[in-house]
Amino acid sequence: MSLNEADTRAKLIDPVLHDRGWNEDWIRREETAGRVQFIGSLEKPRRAQKRIDYVLNVMVKGTLMPVALLEAKPESAAPSAGLEQAKTYARLHHVPLAYSSNGHQFVEHDLGSGRTTKPRRMAEFPTWETVRDRYCEIDGIDFESDAAAPLLVKPRPDDRYYQRAAVRAVLSHLARGEKRALLSLATGTGKTRIAVRLLKALADAGQLKRALFVCDRNELRNQALSALQDVFGADAAAAGARNPEKNARVVVATYQTLDVQPDDDESYLMRHYGENYFSHIVIDECHRSAWGDWHEVLERNPNAVQIGLTATPRSFEYGARPDDVDRDEIEPLKNDNYAYFGDPVFEYGINEAMDDGYLAAMRLEPSTLITADQIEREEGIAPELLDADEIRDAITGLESSVAEMPEKYAAGSIEDRLRIVERVEKMCGDLFQRLLASGGPCQKTLIFCASDDHADKVAAEMGNLYAEWCNQSGERRADLYAFKCTAKGGSEHLATFKGTRARAFIACTVDLISTGVDVPRLQNVVFFRYLKSPILFHQMLGRGTRIHSESDKLHFTIYDYTNASRLLDVPLASRVGAPADLSDEPVERAPIRTFEVRGVEVRIEPDGIFILVPGEGGELERISIADYRERITDALLAEVDGLDEFRERWIQPQVRADLMTALPGEGSAVEVYRAAAELTECDLYDVLANLGWDETPRRRVDRADHFLEVEYEWRNAQGERPARVMEALAQQFGAGGTEELESQSVGQMPQVHRAGGLRALESARRSAAEMMIDLKRKLLVADTDWQFIVERSPE
Repeated sequence: MSLNEADTRAKLIDPVLHDRGWNEDWIRREETAGRVQFIGSLEKPRRAQKRIDYVLNVMVKGTLMPVALLEAKPESAAPSAGLEQAKTYARLHHVPLAYSSNGHQFVEHDLGSGRTTKPRRMAEFPTWETVRDRYCEIDGIDFESDAAAPLLVKPRPDDRYYQRAAVRAVLSHLARGEKRALLSLATGTGKTRIAVRLLKALADAGQLKRALFVCDRNELRNQALSALQDVFGADAAAAGARNPEKNARVVVATYQTLDVQPDDDESYLMRHYGENYFSHIVIDECHRSAWGDWHEVLERNPNAVQIGLTATPRSFEYGARPDDVDRDEIEPLKNDNYAYFGDPVFEYGINEAMDDGYLAAMRLEPSTLITADQIEREEGIAPELLDADEIRDAITGLESSVAEMPEKYAAGSIEDRLRIVERVEKMCGDLFQRLLASGGPCQKTLIFCASDDHADKVAAEMGNLYAEWCNQSGERRADLYAFKCTAKGGSEHLATFKGTRARAFIACTVDLISTGVDVPRLQNVVFFRYLKSPILFHQMLGRGTRIHSESDKLHFTIYDYTNASRLLDVPLASRVGAPADLSDEPVERAPIRTFEVRGVEVRIEPDGIFILVPGEGGELERISIADYRERITDALLAEVDGLDEFRERWIQPQVRADLMTALPGEGSAVEVYRAAAELTECDLYDVLANLGWDETPRRRVDRADHFLEVEYEWRNAQGERPARVMEALAQQFGAGGTEELESQSVGQMPQVHRAGGLRALESARRSAAEMMIDLKRKLLVADTDWQFIVERSPE
């Protein structure tokens, strides 16, 4: 039999690497958290960690420097089978060379030239000296130069691999004599942490004199200051209206404090900081910092190293996109970032972050709003069809009529220019019921509203629904449940919203919390507001993507009432030219009256449940439950030859992990399908066996009971102690399924521990691991062999 991937690494590749001079200490076998899985609204442990076979390092002046990636495949595979995977990993690790091997031969890809070699014998694998010289040649770095000194500062071991790679990418860029660098990383992946590491490496190398960290909001300033002071202590300080903190080595400031104004000699920036005062400048969230704000800071310090941080993807494709996408919001941002800084020196998008398990999984529940039989998102609203009981001027309160209103309201003007009382009540009522059905009303939830007034009304209605629920259920009412948080008020509650799970659950905003602000506990993002900008949509979506291990938050739900999720269909692409017809000229608009109406029929029709998975083109792909079922069935039948083979592959953890990666979205969405199909009490084995081979899905507890009832002779034949342990393990399977049996702590579970622990499974003839495989095989007996069915009523 040919060697599997693990044996290929151990028996064929490792010995050659060591023989070719690669010290074992120079080989990293990188692991990431692994993509998140969940059952409905209930969290569960992550699946097996994602593993990168070999990150090859060389020693440069006492510092280990990553230089290449090697991806191993089974002995039976072609030597190039892992090359595409290796190329992706090499880019994410910012190394120039990618290798793939089946243990006998290898191929090499040079990311700089784009050239791939023909297969060569593994015995010819390049030595570390050869790879080091190739690395220096490709990257164009002279490690003897002073400019390369920051690269030799040892990285923090607790940083994630892509954070270390981002730091190296910028420092390599600077070592080649460049002055400007742009970093593009998905929201929630640690851009501020990376900036701090960059400044620390520059400081340790003696190259940092005075640095300026610029952001556009006080909340972002406070977050950055806290991170910088953890490293620089009192050498990092925030500039205030009366104190420019000239003694600080790192100054943190907002644009508002700097009072940046073109050609204004009296601005804060001009009065306190002379030309070329700063040696290094970091522009945070530069994707939303309009050119009129930050260019004055940079142009006043032309000799400074200037680093931009952005969460905006490289660009949005202009060809195939919805007609209502706002190009005027996309193009100025793209032009500002890329025209000034150039292409990003490092990119780490939402696809990679979700795949690595560093961002939360996403579940989408869209709905269609029908107001007076008009589908808002498609038709807008014609006032003459509202059949309203009452129409008033929203400002004066005076009665009005349809004749005074425009003929048509576009979807984006609803709740801004046309306020419908029943619409707020229906939307809030529907959302509140969804919260009750998915874990209760006290979930951290962010609602994006159309206007300040709309946010007020939504906060009040959500508060009323909560108070009524507390009275009816006898629950103690939190003193702060829903609140408005906009530029006009409510930001004082933001710290409570972020920091505690006991109050301040529902934040109603327009766009104050759309970027930058970290709310790791956030469980739901809700769109009550119509959007046209794909950039703004992705920024808003990013509020929920952070994982919060303390509260076991590994996923979040998007409740979309306004078709905002259509902007997921705007594909991301490599940089493209701008349309010639775009204009940045401001448009003057005459004042428009706002009306409030009552007595209008509003309906909300759910559009189903969707799974958001990373697509091949870099965008998030929206898959319906029905489509996913079809895709996963096709994938299973193409990958596995029959139910018996599927069972044998399922009971082996590593083989099962490989199988899951072959499923759509690498299997991360199977859990969402399980919840939608109301199979949450079944093991994933039953869910997939039902999809692929139409097997009757059995509940975990029924499988455990069946095993205890039918397999007593087999258990007793293994011996008294192993039998007791297997009975306890069967009960654990009933509670948590296959993965429960494979958790590292299963042997310490009280029932298993009292029965003798996993060691009691061992015998002179069988190892504990072999016995565990047999146990899983018996538990997952096929439907045709089901001899005893336990009748249970649903709990």
